[in-house]
Order: sequence, then structure tokens, then C-alpha cells
Amino acid sequence: MHMQMEYVQELPTPEELKRRFPVSSAIEAIKEKRDEEIAAIFEGKDPRFILIIGPCSADREDAVVDYMHRLAIVQEKVKDKILMIPRLYTNKPRTKGIGYKGMLHQPDIHKKEDMYAGIVAIRHLHTRVVEETGFTCAEEMLYPENHAYLSDLLAYVAVGARSVEDQQHRMVASGVGIPAGMKNPTSGQLDVMMNSILAAQNPQTFIYRGWETETTGNPYAHAILRGYTDNLGNTKPNYHYEDLQLINQMYAEMKLKNPAVIVDCNHANSGKKPREQIRIAKDVMHSRHCNPDLARLVKGLMIESYILGGCQHPGGDTYGLSITDPCLGFEDSEKLIYDLADLL
Repeated sequence: MHMQMEYVQELPTPEELKRRFPVSSAIEAIKEKRDEEIAAIFEGKDPRFILIIGPCSADREDAVVDYMHRLAIVQEKVKDKILMIPRLYTNKPRTKGIGYKGMLHQPDIHKKEDMYAGIVAIRHLHTRVVEETGFTCAEEMLYPENHAYLSDLLAYVAVGARSVEDQQHRMVASGVGIPAGMKNPTSGQLDVMMNSILAAQNPQTFIYRGWETETTGNPYAHAILRGYTDNLGNTKPNYHYEDLQLINQMYAEMKLKNPAVIVDCNHANSGKKPREQIRIAKDVMHSRHCNPDLARLVKGLMIESYILGGCQHPGGDTYGLSITDPCLGFEDSEKLIYDLADLL
């Protein structure tokens, strides 16, 4: 039987794409400085708090860049206490395997999927955000092979709840050269997440884009708590004081480098109710205040935020309104950021 696959078009290698769309020396300098600052926070040398904030998915360039400009104004006002790494997620996991898979697949939501155009579009978008706002951003490493298309632009990668058990994701995370957040799986098993951190922090040898590849390990691989789903399909949180204490204990027992937790305030922690993120963020800050060990452990928060609150159907044209999960609107997000700065 023949393979039921059709080769649609050959895609450029990351090296070819980078030659065609190189980054400027100014962008290289911004990335180097931001990488050093973010590493210092994970090492405990910089007391600032990380905020990974932005749309559930980067669905259209105009609205995303507009959002980033608004965020940059707020960042300047809280820069002594908070360092923001905007979410610029251009490839989206689909639980059921169908639906909008992000700008990488479909750079124009009104046209069919075109991954060559998508690869060019996401590189252009990331480049534009750095040039115009000074932000280097976070991506979800949904496809490990694709990280290399953006490796000279990114500040942070997250390995999602459905990917964190996968060996290739763990091995590539060991070599990305920037902090890699490993989410707890949808089942909530914390040992799975902690094992993924252990794998990512250690040297690995594996096949990557046709090469035998070696890494030195990623000392900034760390935990992201995003809540979980029980066997009846109910969402359950894992951001509470007791959860954080347990992770702190697991870090100590496993002797991992740079213990750190980022709490994802949306997803199963909020039951995808975006305004709940406000309460959850403040609850985490209270836990940090109550326990110096947790203040050292919890390095930041992840917030899903866009220009307008809520979401719309994937075919919708409302500017700045998510076409995937519902987000916190910008006005509420701005107020929350100032409140968090006051609590630090």
C-alpha cells in the first residue's frame, strides 16, 4: 500500500530562511541583553518578576503588533519590578486535531493553510515586534524542528501539556539556549513534569533536522503549573500554596539547577475563564509573601491577554479579539500588571 501523503511544497531550511530574512545587529544586541537579564532572574541574581503575557494565539499581525506597543508602554512603567516576555504563539496545539493551528499553518485565516507563507510570516512578525518594541518573545515549542526558524529571535519557549512527555521535545529543550518552561501534563502528574525538567537540564544526543546532534543541557529548564483535568473531564487547579510547597520539595529532592516555577493563570487553573486570572495571580503573590522559599521559587506568571476580553469564532473579524481561548482584555490586564508591581 502506498503512503497516504502528498508532498505539497518543499520548505526552506532554517539556515536558508535566516539568510533570506536576517536579523540586524540591533536585534542581536537586544536579544543578547534580554537573554542575560532573563537568565539572571532564573539564577536568583535579579529580583525582578517575570510576566509571560499576551494573546492565546498570534492570529493577525496588525492587532498583535498594536497589542505589543500598548504592552511596551506598561513595561516601561514597571521595569524596575517586572520583566515582560510577551506571548507570541504562532503554532497552536489542537486537542482534537482539527481547527485553526496558528499563523504558522494559516497566516491568513480566510485562506487555506500554506506553511511556506506561514514560516515567512512568523519570522516577519517576531522580527517586527523586536524592532518596534524591544521585546523578544515567548513561543510554544509545538514542533521541535521548527524552533530553529526563530532561534535568533526568541527569549523563551514553553513545552505544552501534551508534548511534555515526548522524548524529542525534552531533548530539543536541552539545547535551545534560552529558558524552557515544561508544563505539567493534562493528567496533572507532577513527576512527569519534573522528569522532563531533569531530561532537559542534562546533555543529550539525538537526531535533529537530519543531523546527529549533541547538547550541553539547559540549566534554565523549569516548571510551568497550568492546572489539570481529572478522569471525569473536570478542570482542577494546581497553583495553591500546598502545590507550590510540593514542587519546592520535589526540586530539592531531585537536586535540579535553578529551581523555578511559572504559574499559568489560565487553562485548567482558571477553567478557561479569563477574568479568573486576576484572582489567581494575586493568590500566587500572597503565597510568595507568606513563605520566603516560595518567593524564591515562583519566578513569574503566565497570563493570556489581548486587546479585547473574551474570544470569537475562528472565522471572526473583530480586531484584537482571540480566535482561540478567551483572553483577559487589555484594560483589565494593565490594571493587573500595576497591582502586581505594587505587591512585589
